[in-house]
Amino acid sequence: MDNAIVSRRDLDFLLYEWLDVVSLCQRPAYAEHTRETFDAVIELSAKLAMLEFLPHYKKADHVEPSFENGVVTVLPEIKHAIEAYADAGMFGASFGTELGGQQFPNTIHTASLGIFMAANIATASYPMLSVANARLIAKYGAPAQIEAFAQPQIEGRWLGTMCLSEPQAGSGLGDIVTRAVDDGEDSRGKRFRITGNKMWISGGDHDITENIVHLVLAKVVDGNGKLPPGAKGISLFIVPKILSEADGGANERNDIVVAGLNHKMGYRGTTNCLLNLGEGAFAPKGSPGAIGYLVGEIGQGLPIMFQMMNEARISVGLGAAMLGYRGHLLSVAYARQRVQGRRLGSGDVTAKPVAIIEHPDVRRMLLAQKSYVEGALALVLYTARLVDEERAAPTAAERANAADVLGLLTPVAKTWPSEWGLTANDLAIQIHGGYGYTRDFDVEQLYRDNRLNAIHEGTTGIQALDLLGRKIIKDRGRGLAQFEHRVARTLTAAGSYPKLARHAADLASSWNDIDAIAKQVCGLDDGAEALQNATPFLSAFGHFVVAWIWLEQAIIASAAKSASTGSKFYEGKLRACRYFYECELPKVSIWLAFVRTLSDVSGRAESDIF
Repeated sequence: MDNAIVSRRDLDFLLYEWLDVVSLCQRPAYAEHTRETFDAVIELSAKLAMLEFLPHYKKADHVEPSFENGVVTVLPEIKHAIEAYADAGMFGASFGTELGGQQFPNTIHTASLGIFMAANIATASYPMLSVANARLIAKYGAPAQIEAFAQPQIEGRWLGTMCLSEPQAGSGLGDIVTRAVDDGEDSRGKRFRITGNKMWISGGDHDITENIVHLVLAKVVDGNGKLPPGAKGISLFIVPKILSEADGGANERNDIVVAGLNHKMGYRGTTNCLLNLGEGAFAPKGSPGAIGYLVGEIGQGLPIMFQMMNEARISVGLGAAMLGYRGHLLSVAYARQRVQGRRLGSGDVTAKPVAIIEHPDVRRMLLAQKSYVEGALALVLYTARLVDEERAAPTAAERANAADVLGLLTPVAKTWPSEWGLTANDLAIQIHGGYGYTRDFDVEQLYRDNRLNAIHEGTTGIQALDLLGRKIIKDRGRGLAQFEHRVARTLTAAGSYPKLARHAADLASSWNDIDAIAKQVCGLDDGAEALQNATPFLSAFGHFVVAWIWLEQAIIASAAKSASTGSKFYEGKLRACRYFYECELPKVSIWLAFVRTLSDVSGRAESDIF
């Protein structure tokens, strides 16, 4: 496991030494668990990932899903891996016992999922989406909907999707035109006939499970047959591929079909579909039109869907971190084995060549990778821990505090690993040299897979608008203020370690700059002016957050190192922290200097200049 997909030592450090996940066992929700049960999940995840997910990683990249005669087929090994995942109870690990789950903390579930993502991101995408789908239905669905549509996914018998985008709308969800017409009511709830097209649907069809549960955004027509304008008119519907009678009668195909498969540069084992709903290919209950069941109230679809969207955003960040992480481990192994050149400054041409890890520039790239991928994984696990706090903290104030900070950090947890995990993969190719861009080595595929994550679940620019526009300006900095308290505690703790004093001073200085600019943009009357440089602000804030996380790790490492004879592991943490502060944190001031100018170089640019 250490050399293949993720460092177990690092995972233990993050979970137990830093995040203190065992303390969650004192909460009633997790009282039945112990360090031993957490370790058992991690160990089982590693075993399954190595045996069932990793072996077909490259094969699934070459043998893509096929679409013939209306049937979508995937590599048999993918189906086998998902069945093994279900048999191990992994689908239900984070669900409550009342739903048949094992009620593990979200932090443990996230670490487990990350191991599978490191082994095979495409295959791991199927359970990732299904778990989030079932969790939404379990929270917002009627009891009959939970039993009919969430329970089979929690058991791993069915898989699920999220159907948001449309060919003409993309991320502009207010412009979707999928229609929903009232069709009465049955035992599953209010029934509608859905007509429209959904694009870029991961897991949209396959032969892995007997049924697929689609969560579909659509607009309910008004009395004149027209669609309500904007995002406030969006509703959410459960649209299963196969309809079954409440009494267990014969199954029936719903009116939803695949119009074609999209072929991406990465994630090739994950089917990605254009779906047509309600075109009359099937006539469920004797009429054309896909049958969908309303979740919640009409017009509340987008707020409800945000639960799955936010879970998916963090999961995308997790996948990006793990792809970068595996690329780093492969780079370290290769650099230790690859013999080439002589030590810098050596004039002895007869000396034996050395492993490339002896060259300072290679070590620089390895340190950069380490600072990115270990920082990215720590960031995502921290947001997972916030989810546990939001669910199970002892007081309402603590739960609200966690929710505010989680909201602030969600766009960062999605974007920062997607951008910098990819940079780590780019460095992996560089370290491998000419071998790196051949298909004989996994780092080429890891790069292609990871390139998708900066687009998945909202592009970097969209996340930047969310961070600055919604989480800071609209929220009037509430989440930012809560986060500041956490940063202040870290700065105080760092004061106990003289070697961390410079890092703490640099972090404090960066925070003052971020706080000043946040107040500056909050004071602007022109919304367009405030948001035109949101992306460089996100870049700066993301780097700050990871710098803070590295200081947190350095504090733990310093304490552990001083309390023992020392270890290479803790020394590695401290060196990576130093690298980030010396080489990466200075970028924050550059990005913020540009934001501070309120430059309109792109905001006011005319489109015809291009």
